Amino acid sequence: MGDKAGTRVFKKSSPNSKLTVYLGKRDFVDHLDHVDPVDGMVFVDPEYLKDRKVFVTLTCAFCYGREDLDVLGLSFRKDLYVCTIQAFPPAQEQKKPLSHLQERLLKKLGQHAYPFSFTVRRPNTNTTSTSIPQNLPCSVTLQPGPEDTGKACGVDYELRAFCAKTAEEKIHQRNSVHLVIRKVQYAPEKPGPQPMVETSRSFLMSDRSLHLEASLDKELYYHGEPISVNVQVTNNSTKTVKRVKISVRQYADICLFSTAQYKCPVAQVEADHQVSPSSTSCQVYALTPMLGINREKRGLALDGKLKHEDTNLASSSIVKEGTNKEMMGILVSYRVKVKLVVSLGGDVAVELPFVLMHPKPADQPSSQPQSVAPEAEAPVDTNLIEFDMQ
Repeated sequence: MGDKAGTRVFKKSSPNSKLTVYLGKRDFVDHLDHVDPVDGMVFVDPEYLKDRKVFVTLTCAFCYGREDLDVLGLSFRKDLYVCTIQAFPPAQEQKKPLSHLQERLLKKLGQHAYPFSFTVRRPNTNTTSTSIPQNLPCSVTLQPGPEDTGKACGVDYELRAFCAKTAEEKIHQRNSVHLVIRKVQYAPEKPGPQPMVETSRSFLMSDRSLHLEASLDKELYYHGEPISVNVQVTNNSTKTVKRVKISVRQYADICLFSTAQYKCPVAQVEADHQVSPSSTSCQVYALTPMLGINREKRGLALDGKLKHEDTNLASSSIVKEGTNKEMMGILVSYRVKVKLVVSLGGDVAVELPFVLMHPKPADQPSSQPQSVAPEAEAPVDTNLIEFDMQ
């Protein structure tokens, strides 16, 4: 945060207006070797606080059913991570230097504003860092169907601030602040090798084969960017290739209890491009996977969304080596499938995996170009506003 007026600080108050939480951002980046610190300030009306304490809870949960069915005694929510800290009075072991943002907010808000941050011990060391644990999934939402109601399935993060004598007290929602945040990943600095695959198919009563080679122009794409698929066909067989079908497929692995994989086409093109026997063909096809043409597909994985904001197709999941995948909730990946429809001979198909993500924002160092914008811009949640830091 700079020292200029108008620094963007997000603010949300409890329904009874007695507590207010201030955050410098809502998106916390997983850099694979660490996660951005989750810290902020909570302001409490002193007459409301009285002899109670101030607590802040950070929860990562996987919701996989409608909340209104919980009354049947079935649990449709699994908490992957819950951490509660005492913001006031601060526990001795939780005292730590204020961040620059917290110093500015304390100066602005006064003595009834209390800092909070979440501390996680680094593996195999005696040091601590303030962040969301690295072994947790990024925020993902499964797109509801037209008739679905209630909270969407997926992985989300929530901060809750409240006053109580103990952290275990049951607190009415009216007397607490509930604020959704997101854990996100951005495109890696160094993309992987260019995807390329080939296969040959022989047919009955023919001693020659049909050869298919497919490649993408690169491995990493930004949301909203077209994908160029190069398809080369060498047909030495006696069969005729009647059509070429190309699709971009999203794969969502649900890792909670037993691994289940869901696939959904998010862009496709079909060309009546024939390749006769003893001939060759080389064509380039362009596809752009976007949420705008897939809004009716129930269960499609989307990046976690905030209230009043649009979102996009879920970004590819990048998992650090050695991570326990059972704790990752939902893992998202993408592949391009190229299929040749052959007369009286069946199909010939190959798949090419690729990565679909957002570039790092301009305020984070990156060597990646930033020419492709997010799919849609939408107004910020009205409860989260710019705060004048003069």
